[in-house]
Amino acid sequence: MALNYIWIAFFLVGFLVALGQLIFAGNTQIFNDLISAVFSNAKTGFEISLGLTGALTLWMGLLKVGEKGGVVDILGKLMGPLFQKLFPGLPKGHPAYGSIMLNISANMLGLDNAATPMGLKAMKELQEANPDKETASNAQIMFLVLNAAGLTIIPVSIIVYRTQLGAANPADIFIPILISTFAASITGILSVAIIQKINLFNKVIMAYLGGLTAIIAGIIFYFSGLPKEQISTISTFAANFILMSIIVIFIVLAFLKKVNVYDAFIEGAREGFNIAIKIIPFLVAILVAIGVFRASGAMDFIISGIAAFFGWMGIDTQFTGALPVAFMKPLSGSGARGLMVDAMTTHGADSFIGRLACTMQGTTDTTFYIIAVYFGSVGIKNTRYAIGCGLLADLAGFTAAILVAYLFFG
Repeated sequence: MALNYIWIAFFLVGFLVALGQLIFAGNTQIFNDLISAVFSNAKTGFEISLGLTGALTLWMGLLKVGEKGGVVDILGKLMGPLFQKLFPGLPKGHPAYGSIMLNISANMLGLDNAATPMGLKAMKELQEANPDKETASNAQIMFLVLNAAGLTIIPVSIIVYRTQLGAANPADIFIPILISTFAASITGILSVAIIQKINLFNKVIMAYLGGLTAIIAGIIFYFSGLPKEQISTISTFAANFILMSIIVIFIVLAFLKKVNVYDAFIEGAREGFNIAIKIIPFLVAILVAIGVFRASGAMDFIISGIAAFFGWMGIDTQFTGALPVAFMKPLSGSGARGLMVDAMTTHGADSFIGRLACTMQGTTDTTFYIIAVYFGSVGIKNTRYAIGCGLLADLAGFTAAILVAYLFFG
């Protein structure tokens, strides 16, 4: 429903801005530009979606191999001790722990098809332990914010889009996304933990969060000490090496578990092909709406206003071109994806704005959508502070994305 209103708003605002230009500035060319944008963006959306088929088929096949090889279970066991400390109100041994760990692990790997069913299952199990069935429990809020923060290890879809749009090194956003999504997740965990009075100085929590923070800080410290011309080269090599290593680990683990790797790949590849085909109408729809909004001058007006504000404060305004993705992401994943594609097609996949838009897209998940679906599935009406903590995590992630983009690509 939210995307429906957003889609209509793009069209109506674009039309009204164009009408204003016609009436007050006598710009008779503006409606020609709108119609041209409608058809050219429809063509772009179809071509991009069609080109995604091969890459998405490949990645979904590889992820299915990893899933059957037990990677999700391994991640679940690794994160288990931390999750048990973050959900102190949940009885020990409760079945929700298993579903929570599998859901978060699947999200880390970008396995949306596996993550959502496990997330809904976890929410149902958490609801069984909830004394007030219409009010979100502490455990449910922590789980929701962890999902909304969207910690992702492998940003598959973004790499695929960058490949399709001609990026020289499609995986060069891997490390920037890892850093910014970590910032969002840590902020989400800390904000909920403070409100719920969870002991953050517990040795298990300190070990996990402290260790992960040290790793991310080390990465930032290492790259901040490199000459600008070396940062992109080294980060791209590291990203490609890590991704290739992950693929090999997936295959080896599946082989050791005596999984038919080829059949597992084909099974996942079929899912990837179907997803690529299903994307076509959604991407065409959102790109056409965004095209009307941009061609009318409405997007330029908003960005110019934001840029003028930050310029007045003496801050570099290069990042403002990617802000539409940040504004849209909490509301609509499809809308944010369309704006990311629009940024890359308009400015170039390897431009600063194009890379920053991709980093923002991979930083967090769709906060309002997740809260609506997960809470709605169990009849929760009072979400308490879930939205506030989720949006705080979004803000931290997007701020980190901007800072990291200047470090890596600025």
